[in-house]
Amino acid sequence: MFANRREAGERLATAMREAAAEPDLVLAVPRGGLPVGRAVADAFGVRLDIVAAKKLGAPGNPELAVGAAAADGSVWLNDRLVSELGITGEYVETERRSAMATAQEKEARYRRGREPPELAGNRVAIVDDGVATGATIRACIEAVRNAGPAAVIVAIPVGPTDTLRDLEAQTDQLVVVERPQFFRAVGGHYEDFGQVSDEEAMSYLN
Repeated sequence: MFANRREAGERLATAMREAAAEPDLVLAVPRGGLPVGRAVADAFGVRLDIVAAKKLGAPGNPELAVGAAAADGSVWLNDRLVSELGITGEYVETERRSAMATAQEKEARYRRGREPPELAGNRVAIVDDGVATGATIRACIEAVRNAGPAAVIVAIPVGPTDTLRDLEAQTDQLVVVERPQFFRAVGGHYEDFGQVSDEEAMSYLN
């Protein structure tokens, strides 16, 4: 159990050091990833910024994620679900554009006029407070990868083994603090997992 997101970030930074996964830049997934990312960025003395993505909901069931799209338009799809539900390419493209616009707006709002960081040639760590299906972070990985970094490190406190296995294949380095045999929701592995408001999340970027 993690006491809270800050403590999870401190333990994550320790695990990253032990794995020789030292970043030049930390990108947190808003909103819950920002307190974790702040602790990691402070530990390594590097800049903290964000990378945003939004899930693509299934037709008639928006809570069921069939994929996700990032601010640059990068998309990750759950091909099995898309096939099983008979989702058309036209539907996916409509949802992708909508999700991309939402992610772009979020990144612009959080940066408050600041220029986005240079990713090319840098070791970039993508940080969140945990993963379940991993849809959002997979779209974020694609977006970062498209910018030409020297390495993409994904660092998360906790996640289920099947999702982590898939993420390992998509990244240069994956650092995880806890890999529970019986995974609950991400919040089930925290003592304090209160919702992070936009205002609080933005404050970690100051």
